[in-house]
Amino acid sequence: MNWAMLVLAGLFEIGWAIGLKYSEGFTRLWPTLGTILSMIVSLGLLGLAMKTLPVGTAYAVWVGVGAIGTAIMGMVLLAEPASAARLLSLALILAGIIGLKLSSP
Repeated sequence: MNWAMLVLAGLFEIGWAIGLKYSEGFTRLWPTLGTILSMIVSLGLLGLAMKTLPVGTAYAVWVGVGAIGTAIMGMVLLAEPASAARLLSLALILAGIIGLKLSSP
């Protein structure tokens, strides 16, 4: 259950990272409110997951899920480049997340 909360926290991290772009420096009301709500939910779920997961593992997975998802959403929504090097780098982050999951107690 804590791993599910951690992944969900990472998904909300994607929401607030992309929301920051759409809020245009917190000048647009609805994107700003969505961004703030995503931040609260993301950090709340991360805190709950850390009750039983090691802090280093939880934080690394949270950041990794957020980084991978944000980069992919940037490519899809914002026409950011999807070069082979970028995709390989994201795959390496994913491998690290999987490694942390497999090595966790």
